[in-house]
Amino acid sequence: MTAPEDVEDTRRPAYGAGRVLIFVYGIFALAATARATVQLIRDSSEAMLAYSLSALSAVVYVLATVALAHNGRRMRRVGWITVSFELVGVLTVGTLSVLHPEYFPRDTVWSNFGQGYGYVPLVLPILGLFWMWRSSPARIAAG
Repeated sequence: MTAPEDVEDTRRPAYGAGRVLIFVYGIFALAATARATVQLIRDSSEAMLAYSLSALSAVVYVLATVALAHNGRRMRRVGWITVSFELVGVLTVGTLSVLHPEYFPRDTVWSNFGQGYGYVPLVLPILGLFWMWRSSPARIAAG
């Protein structure tokens, strides 16, 4: 009998809507990383909290992109954690930036629920969580 860790996973990482989702996550990972880098280098003293949150969102998008692109059990777990964290982050920062705009003198990726990015940061984690649930190997095998 072959041990589970000796079995090669030959499934494709993602297809169809999953590939589009991963592509969009990749774009946001690049955009958030570039934005946070420029903000922290050029204007870090103006709004350290906002720019640090932009950097945090960049890390989350990078981790989510990598995790969503893999089928492995550990990477799916990382995907669930990062995408859930992203949703909580955008809801928390979005709410705080509306109720207490003085906390965020400069915009972050998640400010005003991602308004500066066409609200994609608000919708993306919902789609990501739905896709992860829909593509879950355990759920598919049970069905």
